[in-house]
Amino acid sequence: MPSVVLDISLPTHRLQALYRGQANRIQVVSRDGRQVNLPAHHLRPFITHTGVQGSFELEFDESGRLLALRRLA
Repeated sequence: MPSVVLDISLPTHRLQALYRGQANRIQVVSRDGRQVNLPAHHLRPFITHTGVQGSFELEFDESGRLLALRRLA
């Protein structure tokens, strides 16, 4: 399966826009330079009191549909 590695640093004040309904997607640049537009609800399992930080592997199918999002570090 194709995958990309994302380094995400999203502080809590930026996450507030998601909870207020002002945003429902985040855009991240992968380590290999690809633009990734990710539905924000996939980040919910990784939210802490400081926001979302870490490296993640996003696995997708041939049509670009998200299959899995896993924390690497």
